[in-house]
Amino acid sequence: MRFVSRLFVFALLSGLGMAAQEQEVKPAEAATPAPATPAATQPAATQPAVTPAATTPAVTAPATPAAAASIPASAVPDRIFAQEARLAEDMRHYTPLVETYIQNLKADPDLVQVPGSDKYFLGRMVVDPKGIKGQAFKDNNKSGFMYQVLDRLNSFYKLTYHHISFLQMVYLNDRFDKDHYELRYLRRQFLGEVRTVVFDVVPKKQTAAPYFKGRIWVEDQDYNIVRYNGTYGPETSTKFYFHFDSWRVNMQPGQWLPAYIYSEESAADYATFQQITMKGQTRLWAYDLKHSGQQSEFTAMQVESKEQINDESGRGSNEIVPLQSQHMWEREAEDNVLDRLERAGVLAPDGDVSKVLQTVVNNLEITNNLAIEPEVRCRVLLTTPLESFTIGHTIVLSRGLLDVMPDEATLAMVLAQELGHIALGHRINTKYSFSDRMIFPDERVFKSIGLLQTDNDERAADLKGLELLEKSPYKDKMNVAGLFLRALEARKNDVSWLISAHFGNRFTRANLIHVAAINVSPSLETRNIAQLPALPLGSRIKLDPWDDHIEMQKGKTVPLVSARDKMSFEVTPMFPNLVRYSSPANNNEVAAKPGQ
Repeated sequence: MRFVSRLFVFALLSGLGMAAQEQEVKPAEAATPAPATPAATQPAATQPAVTPAATTPAVTAPATPAAAASIPASAVPDRIFAQEARLAEDMRHYTPLVETYIQNLKADPDLVQVPGSDKYFLGRMVVDPKGIKGQAFKDNNKSGFMYQVLDRLNSFYKLTYHHISFLQMVYLNDRFDKDHYELRYLRRQFLGEVRTVVFDVVPKKQTAAPYFKGRIWVEDQDYNIVRYNGTYGPETSTKFYFHFDSWRVNMQPGQWLPAYIYSEESAADYATFQQITMKGQTRLWAYDLKHSGQQSEFTAMQVESKEQINDESGRGSNEIVPLQSQHMWEREAEDNVLDRLERAGVLAPDGDVSKVLQTVVNNLEITNNLAIEPEVRCRVLLTTPLESFTIGHTIVLSRGLLDVMPDEATLAMVLAQELGHIALGHRINTKYSFSDRMIFPDERVFKSIGLLQTDNDERAADLKGLELLEKSPYKDKMNVAGLFLRALEARKNDVSWLISAHFGNRFTRANLIHVAAINVSPSLETRNIAQLPALPLGSRIKLDPWDDHIEMQKGKTVPLVSARDKMSFEVTPMFPNLVRYSSPANNNEVAAKPGQ
């Protein structure tokens, strides 16, 4: 990997200009829609409106549509420049999480290209007057020697962090002005439900300083850039710039904030006799300060009337028996950990997806006559690496794992193993019942909270989980789950970061449940399009980048045309279906609908 130090270098600096046009730009004029086309597996789906936080920083009020409609063409560039400068200033108020997952590709005789290696980074983006910085999230997990993964992506980033990287692709900076660039009008185009004006961006003078070249899409009411697509220059023997496609979402009134970045290169020459073929996804979320590890405003506290308060002052302490006290103490540790993960921005709030998981858990409990107290809960970790683990009586699955699982039986297989831990009484460390242990920087959340199970407990849970599945309605459906595991086993050396868990045990570890499922599954048939062992990343879960709420994709399934369309465990382009922000009072409107 000696080329890494100069490979992943990106330019932040860029500018923009536009030749004045004679006619007015009027958003009210008719336009031919050109909706964004989602990737093959999941089309865009609806996401519920988001709720503004009490701690939302003040922003400049956007112009009304009526005012925007009267702007002459000659004034449009200045408006675009001003809006981008305002975004750069507003970003200083936010510290979103930034997750980048990259797959380097290799040739494959059946699928053309498949992942050959991967990289991963998770951190918090901080913008200050000196530029963009990143605070990497550290964990204790190390890739095994057999995978020959010698460097984490945070180390990979340090090699170029002194200059520019993926984190600095989220907006254009202070050189974004008409003195440096020309805007060439192309057309109007719909991106989802938002009408945009499209311009090619051409630097007026190519210099040694980094410059942007590509295309921008500008929404036609307030003239915010909602998408830009292209690369940076100039390329030299020591600098290489990836092509990228960056999208923003209307998360608050007048604010289009960065949410998705897709990068791709196909056999690109980056050094003497060297080429790179890759694709990568960058996602940003946890913009809401309440869900970004920030302290809640004391003024947001609600004072209840005495009629609303359930006074328990008359209860005697002896009414809680010792066993109940122990369970309550363990539940307090569990709740403390869940709350801390949510405040760090890595755990989704309880919601509809949790209920889906809970339904499968209920099926397992009922068919096995389990009566577990306190009740079993389910939550979702917002990160991409495939993992599952328990926090007391709460089962946690990662967003990435939910994305790639093909069916409910595969989900039941994973949940059964975790339910086995709970049924056997494997407990959370009650040191987390003490609140002082929850006081640490967000970036240390993976290192400060230990959730790994012992090998003996893992083996016992495997046996129990297998027993639960044998009595469940999923007993005769393990062939699909086994096929999923076969596909993952075939890819594990090529996606070592995808299977490296933050909290739990490595997902591809050998266990009895996996062996039993593989034994009843058919052989992998790469060219058989009727056999889909796993889905691409981003296939099932929609994440609201403002408040971290998630829900299941509702788009229809697109039929496969060839074996190449399977894309199991792969990164794909992202096409969010853009819509304008609507206040929570309007229940019929939506805020953003990520498609993939």
